[in-house]
Amino acid sequence: MDWLKRMFKKYWNLMLNQTTIDEQVVDKYNEVKDKVEDVIEEVQDRVEAVKEEIQDVKAAVKEVVEQAEDVVEAAQGKRGRPKKS
Repeated sequence: MDWLKRMFKKYWNLMLNQTTIDEQVVDKYNEVKDKVEDVIEEVQDRVEAVKEEIQDVKAAVKEVVEQAEDVVEAAQGKRGRPKKS
C-alpha cells in the first residue's frame, strides 16, 4: 500500500510539473477564493452571534437599571411598584 501511495504521488507530481504556469495560477486562485469564502462565512456567523449576545446584555442591563431604581425608591421610603412576572 505504501508503494502504491509513493507511486501515485510520483505520477501526480510528474503530471503537475507538466501543467502550465497559468493552470497552476488558476488552481491556486480557486483554492484561495474558496478559503476566503469560508472565512467570510465564519465571520458573518460570528457577527450574528455577537449581535444576539449584545441584545441579551442590553436586556439584562435594562433589568438591572430597573432594579436599581427600585432600590433607590425603597431607600427613600417610597412604596414599591408591583413586580413583573
